[in-house]
Amino acid sequence: MLEAFQNIFKIPELKKRVLFSLGMLAVYRVGCHIPTPGIDGQALSHFFKQAQGTLLGLFDMFSGGALEKLTVFALGIMPYISSSIIFQLLTVVVPAIEKLSKEGEAGRKKIIQYTRYGTIVLSVVQASGIAVGLESMRGPAGELVVPNPGWGFRIMTVITLTAGTAFIMWLGEQMSEKGIGNGISLIIFAGIVARIPVALINSTRLLKSGQISLFVLLFVAALMFLVIAAVVFVERGQRRVPIHYAKRVVGLKTFGAQTSHLPLKVNMAGVIPPIFASSIIMFPATIGNFINVPWVQNAAKSLTPGNWAYNLLYVAFIVFFCYFYTAVTFNPVDVAENVKKHGGYIPGIRPGKETSDYLDRVLTKLTFAGSIYISLVCVLPSILIGKFNLPFYFGGTALLIAVGVGMDTVSQIESHLITRSYEGFMKGVKIKGRR
Repeated sequence: MLEAFQNIFKIPELKKRVLFSLGMLAVYRVGCHIPTPGIDGQALSHFFKQAQGTLLGLFDMFSGGALEKLTVFALGIMPYISSSIIFQLLTVVVPAIEKLSKEGEAGRKKIIQYTRYGTIVLSVVQASGIAVGLESMRGPAGELVVPNPGWGFRIMTVITLTAGTAFIMWLGEQMSEKGIGNGISLIIFAGIVARIPVALINSTRLLKSGQISLFVLLFVAALMFLVIAAVVFVERGQRRVPIHYAKRVVGLKTFGAQTSHLPLKVNMAGVIPPIFASSIIMFPATIGNFINVPWVQNAAKSLTPGNWAYNLLYVAFIVFFCYFYTAVTFNPVDVAENVKKHGGYIPGIRPGKETSDYLDRVLTKLTFAGSIYISLVCVLPSILIGKFNLPFYFGGTALLIAVGVGMDTVSQIESHLITRSYEGFMKGVKIKGRR
C-alpha cells in the first residue's frame, strides 16, 4: 500500500488533484475556527453540552464542530444536502422537474442551479432561526450568549452564516471538478474525521484515571474494527439480476446474444434514512431546550438517545424511510420497460409486468435486509456509550458516511492508477468496479 501512495505522486495530474483537494479541505478546517462576531463563546459551549442528542448535536456533527463554536461555517453543508434531497424528491412529484432531469446535461445543470438557489434560501431561514434562538440562550451563570441582541446582530449573523454555506458549497464544487472524489462528501468526511483526535485524547485520559479498563478499551477497538469491516462488506454488496439480450440486427450489422446483469445494492437508500429519522426523532428534544413546559420537557427526556422508546422509534423510522426513499429513486416499472425496449429479458421471467413484479419482490427483500443493517449500525452508539461509558460517538450516520466516502475516494484514486498501468492499493485482490 505504501508503494501505491508513492505512485500517486508519480502521476502529475493525479498528484495535482490530490493536493488540490487537501488544500481545499485545509481551507475548510481553518474556516471552522473563525468565530461569528457578537457571541459569548464560553456560554455557548456550555449550552451545547446540554444539547447532546438533539438536532443541534446532529447538525454540529455534520459541521465538524463549527456549530458549537458558531463559526462562519456553522451551518456547514447541511442546507445544500437538504436542498439536493428536496429536488431529488421533487423530480418524482413535479412533472416539470422530472422533464428537466431527462434532458441530459443541460437539464442536470439547470437542476443544480435550482439546488444552489434552494441552498441560499434554506441557509437564510436556518440562520434566522439560529440568530433568534441564540438571543434566548443563557450560560451557566445566567449570562446571555448574545451580549448585545437586536436586529443588528440578527442581520449580521444571517449574512455571515449564509455566506459561509455558499463558500463551502463553492469549495465542494471546485473539489469535485478539479480535485479527487466528491467534494461535498469529502467536506462532511473531514468534519467527522476531525473529531478522532479528541476522542483518542479523551479515551487515553479515562484509561489513565482508571474509569475505563484496558480490557474494555481493547474489546471496543476490536469491535470497531469488525463493525467497519462489516459496513464495507455490506456497502459493496450487490444482488446481480442476470439479463440476457437476444440476437439483434441493426442496419447491416448483426449483434450476437449477450448476457449482462442489473446490480441492485443491499443498501440502496444510503445514509438518507438515518438522517431523516434522526431529524424527526430529535425534534422534541430540540424544542425542549427552548420551551420550559413540563410535558414538553418530559417528552424530550423520553426521546433522548439511549432510552428504549428512542431506539424503538429510531429503528421504525429508519425501516420506513429505507422503503420510502428506495421507492422514490428506483422504479421497477421503468427499469422493466427499458430492458424490454432493448430486447432484454430475465431468464425464466416474461418481459413487461412480470419483470417489474419480480424486480419489486427482489428489491423488497434487499431493502428489508438493508434497513436492518442500517438500524444495527445506528443503534450501536447508544449501546457503546450506555454499556461501556465511551467518551466518543462511534457508529450511526457518521460511520456510514465516513466509510462510504473513504471507499469512493479510494476507488477513484485506484482508477487513475490502473488506467496508467500502476498497481492499485490492493495487490492481487479483485475489487468490484476495477476494470
